[in-house]
Amino acid sequence: MPTTTLTDVIEEECQDAEFKQHFQRELLINEIAKLILQLRQRATLTQKELAYKAKTTQPVIARLEKGSDSRVPSLELLTRIATAANAKLKLVIESPCHS
Repeated sequence: MPTTTLTDVIEEECQDAEFKQHFQRELLINEIAKLILQLRQRATLTQKELAYKAKTTQPVIARLEKGSDSRVPSLELLTRIATAANAKLKLVIESPCHS
């Protein structure tokens, strides 16, 4: 009996356009969460300090870092966060689901 991996299941499910869209959105939210946490830690800032510098609130930073918000943050907010941590925003577009 052949083994089915998670990658196999995801690739099969990505044949469905709606699944692919939701999957890519969740991957994006999770990647943003990791990047913001790493950025803040490298800048040795607390969530409150980063929020103040980025002109937002600490709960917004906390939600972004947890990846618990179903909304994708705006480019404006991401730019303010990057600038507040003395970094710059760089975008790359990739397809995690094979076409």
